[in-house]
Amino acid sequence: MITFLHGKLVEALPTQVIVSVNGIGYEVLIPLSSFDKLPQPGQEIRLLTHLAVREDAHILYGFMTSAERELFRMLVNTVSGIGPKIALNVLSGISVTAFRGAVANSDIKALSQISGVGKKTAERIVVELKDKIGAVGAWEASSAQRGLSPEDQKINDAVLALMALGFKQIEAHDAVRKAQTTLGLDATIEDLVRACLKKAA
Repeated sequence: MITFLHGKLVEALPTQVIVSVNGIGYEVLIPLSSFDKLPQPGQEIRLLTHLAVREDAHILYGFMTSAERELFRMLVNTVSGIGPKIALNVLSGISVTAFRGAVANSDIKALSQISGVGKKTAERIVVELKDKIGAVGAWEASSAQRGLSPEDQKINDAVLALMALGFKQIEAHDAVRKAQTTLGLDATIEDLVRACLKKAA
């Protein structure tokens, strides 16, 4: 399994890149979300990858963030009828945060506007992924819309981490606020989460 490539970006197109690693050029298919984050050709790049093995080809898919790769894998491994091509379309047509929010809020209209995703596929995505994305996705999407300050973003990230660990939204928010009052404004996200988990234990 090839989990990432670390080398020089040789060529970059909206749908694919070529990365040179120790004299070998790897052709990697990418979504537009990753294309927007690429360095200039000739510069160093670290690209997270997913290898798809077919009878006639081994295809590498690349992502600039772990959230993009995680969503890609969730789509191709969980949602029936969605292959790598549609999964790339999803990442090219909507941000990871907006996608999670759309699934959490059962927003079929937003999902069906993505190229290659019709109404039936959008409904299937919601049914098959809602439990996996759930409240964390809704909270993440709403916080993105609010345009948070750096301090509030830190609180938000700590709340998201606790929700991912099984806390309910209100419990997580209250626990983080109390932890920050105790630890002070200089506390890191890790400090806040650790304090909340210690108190809950």
